[in-house]
Amino acid sequence: MKKIIPIGPYHPLQEEPEFFKLYVEEEKVVDIEIEIGYNHRGIEQISTLKHYDQIPFVVERICGICSTSHPFAYVNAVEDLAGIDVPVRAKYIRSIIGELERLHSHFLWLGLAGHFIGYNTIWMWSWKHRENVCDILEVISGNRQHYAMFKVGGVRRDIPNDLVPQIEKMCDGLLSVIDMFRGAIMDDPVIHARLKGVGVLTKEDAIKYCVVGPTARASGIDIDVRRDDPYAAYGEVEFNVPVLYNGDVFDKAVVRILEMYESIKIIKQCLEKLKKEPEGNIETKIDFIPPGEGIGRHEAPRGEVFHYIRSDGSNRPIRHKIRAPSYMNIASNKVAAVGQTIADAAITLAAVDPCYCCTERATVVDLKTNQEILCWDDLVKLSQQKTEKIRKLYE
Repeated sequence: MKKIIPIGPYHPLQEEPEFFKLYVEEEKVVDIEIEIGYNHRGIEQISTLKHYDQIPFVVERICGICSTSHPFAYVNAVEDLAGIDVPVRAKYIRSIIGELERLHSHFLWLGLAGHFIGYNTIWMWSWKHRENVCDILEVISGNRQHYAMFKVGGVRRDIPNDLVPQIEKMCDGLLSVIDMFRGAIMDDPVIHARLKGVGVLTKEDAIKYCVVGPTARASGIDIDVRRDDPYAAYGEVEFNVPVLYNGDVFDKAVVRILEMYESIKIIKQCLEKLKKEPEGNIETKIDFIPPGEGIGRHEAPRGEVFHYIRSDGSNRPIRHKIRAPSYMNIASNKVAAVGQTIADAAITLAAVDPCYCCTERATVVDLKTNQEILCWDDLVKLSQQKTEKIRKLYE
């Protein structure tokens, strides 16, 4: 007999607003329903009410973890639309910020992964050393989160050359930390037994679901926007793209650990090249955004983030479309989590490093007429009615 195990939208494992309805027979998951849309904030609409220089601050707040990923893709889109050339120094600074964010995001996920399997030592170690990355970001931008570094045409703050040795020293210190985690994860037979063969996403299924980032690379798909369609300074530095082939939770963890080594490599190369560029040359002045369309892509910690911008020649976009990597990766749980035990399914759900705040969106239309069925006021009214109904149940 099938039973339903709910995970979310308020749950100690998945704290963000989402809902996974697991259909189980005894301890085995035989089907899963995935529901998102609990937290629609209307970012795309808000963006059309802001001028081009304000939008990076808005999209930076789509996600608290990969907060620079959306400004990165956004400025790439506007610069593609307007044919804007960014100073070389600004390109290096952009790549440094992007890779520091990848480090702190992967450290955060690694800690949560340890917590989910009851390995709280990994959790505490990982979050402790993630603070070192946040310290570097604070040295550069003045902020540990939401760095406010990106603008169309360049960056808002320079990295003075006299800061470079300090940042290099901090990055060198991270290498021994990553070595420790590599040993703790890759050489621990208990973790091997717990994660290998769990939540397998085959290469074929990964292609069918169009997954991106570490989720794809752990399933043998050799893709990375930084290498395949270079932007910022990624075409000027050398790095490898780690690819594994088992598609299980273990490989998803290992891919992220190996990627951290590459991030350090990229940062150090950019810092070295930064010394050769004149200080202060960090932006191209922009007076006018012409009519047209542009797309921007960035290899965020979770995978490719995509922004589309349409301009009518005014100081605001008339359309801004955003697609976050989690929007692609979360759906793959329809195959990766089915067939697992309840405990393994919970780990599998977390293995794609889902970000639901990046993913949330809601539109209510009639598919036959393509007409709006519910307006904003209608949705608010329905929400209030449901809240009142729930309140009466507990009176």
